[in-house]
Amino acid sequence: MIIYGKQIVLYVLEKHSDFIEEVFLSKEIDSKLFSRFAKLNKKIHRVDNQKAQALAKGGNHQGMILKLSEFNYTPLKDIKNMNFIVVLDGLTDVGNIGAIARTAYSLGVEGLIASNIKTVNNSGTIRTSAGALLDLPFCLHPRSVDLASELIDAGFTLIGATMDGVDLKKYGKIEKTDKVALFLGNEGEGISPKVVKKLDLKVSIKMEQEFDSLNVSAAAAILIYNLKR
Repeated sequence: MIIYGKQIVLYVLEKHSDFIEEVFLSKEIDSKLFSRFAKLNKKIHRVDNQKAQALAKGGNHQGMILKLSEFNYTPLKDIKNMNFIVVLDGLTDVGNIGAIARTAYSLGVEGLIASNIKTVNNSGTIRTSAGALLDLPFCLHPRSVDLASELIDAGFTLIGATMDGVDLKKYGKIEKTDKVALFLGNEGEGISPKVVKKLDLKVSIKMEQEFDSLNVSAAAAILIYNLKR
């Protein structure tokens, strides 16, 4: 798995150096930083910009690229033991998933589940999450409606973001002991209709101006913050 860019590379070097398998540098770096890479006892490759661009698939690598060990998903049974989790129903955009992971981790969400999709671009989501996805338990589940049923059986209250939901301000904050799963749908179709029927509560964000909707990652940040405050 390849990640690139100065910010995420330095984050992994600082927090998750055990994931690093190989280092690729296409620019000169200061001696202190190079020493930190050298202490990993991993292969350090000096590559030209053409090779770096190929590794980063055209992305802005800023001269730093890492090959990481494969990402390990958190088993659903472990997620079920948590209290506040977020479920992404059918989201596929790498930028949105990464941004939500970053927000969720920062605001104290315990676990994240991507459902109704078979695979995730792990490299892309780790990069767009600024590394937060390496610290936040992350699970994949193929069917949102089955997941909803499993979470209900595990004692979770299901809250979903919908256009016709009640104003979030009218709903009290969740306590640390509450088991809550916040469902967020994709921007095109929203939460799956079969999942909507299983929700205990539908919430929405009151808009001050007439506008269609917020980006799902922005909506996620507002909802998580208000539920946790």
